[in-house]
Amino acid sequence: MLLAAIPSPSVNGFHLGPLYIHFYGLMYVVGIGLAVHLGRRRWQAAGGDPELVDEVAMWGVPFGILGGRIYFDLTTPKGIPPHWWGPLAVWDGGLGIWGGVALATVVCVWRLRRAGASVAGMMDALAPCLLVAQAVGRIGNYFNQELFGGPTSLPWGLEIDPAHRPDGYLQSPTFHPTFLYELIWNLLLAALLIRLGRTARLRPGSLFPLYVTGYSAFRVFEESLRVDYSQYFLGLRLNFYIAAAVALAGAAWFVLLQRRAPHTPETAQAPATPVQSAAEARH
Repeated sequence: MLLAAIPSPSVNGFHLGPLYIHFYGLMYVVGIGLAVHLGRRRWQAAGGDPELVDEVAMWGVPFGILGGRIYFDLTTPKGIPPHWWGPLAVWDGGLGIWGGVALATVVCVWRLRRAGASVAGMMDALAPCLLVAQAVGRIGNYFNQELFGGPTSLPWGLEIDPAHRPDGYLQSPTFHPTFLYELIWNLLLAALLIRLGRTARLRPGSLFPLYVTGYSAFRVFEESLRVDYSQYFLGLRLNFYIAAAVALAGAAWFVLLQRRAPHTPETAQAPATPVQSAAEARH
C-alpha cells in the first residue's frame, strides 16, 4: 500500500536569487490569477465591463488575505509561529476561508455600490471563480504537509513526515489527503454553478449563496476527517460548527432569494447576469 501512497514533498519552495518562494503562496497567486481571468470573461459575457473585475480583485484580494489571517489567528492561536511576526506569517500556511471571503465580500460590495454596478450580477460571475482559486490554493497545503485527515491505508493515502504529524499519530505513515478531496469538490462545485447559471431559472445573485452552502457543507464532512491541530468544543472541531452554521445560513439565503420579487431596482437597472440571460432566452 505504501508504494501506492501519495509521497510527501521534499521541499515547500525554491530560491529565486536572494528570495525564497513558498509554493503555498505561489499557488494562491496562480489561483487568484485564474479566478480573475475567468471572472473577467464571465462578467463580460453578462454585459459588464471586465475592467471592473480587476478593480474588485485589487480590493478584494488583500482584504481577503487579511480577513483569512485574522480568522486563523483567532480560531487557531496555537498554530501561530512563536515570533513577533507570527500572526502575519501567511507563507507558513494559515488562512481561514470564511474570514477571507467575509471581509473581501464586504469590501467588494462597497466598491461595486460606489461604481453603480450590480452586486448580485458580480456575485453570480465570481462565485465559481472563487472555487477555482481555492482549489488551486489547496495544492499549497500539499507542499506544507497540512490539512490532512486521519490515518488510512487506502491507495491514495498521503505520506506525512513525522515532524508534521500531530501528537498521537507518530506511528501512522499515511493519512487522508483532505486537501485533495476539497480540491476535487471545489472544481466540481464550480462546474455545477457555471452550469446552473446557464440553464437554471434562478434569481440574480443566487450562485453566491449556493457557493457558500456547497463549500461549507463539504467542510462539515472534511472537518470530521481532519486530525491536525484545531480548537475543540464538545468533542468536535470548532470549524465543524462554523461550517455547519454557514451552510445553513447559505441555504436560507438562497431560499429567501428565490422568494424575492422578480424585479428589484438593482436588477432592473443592472446588466443581465448569466442567470438572467439563460432565463430570458427561453421566453
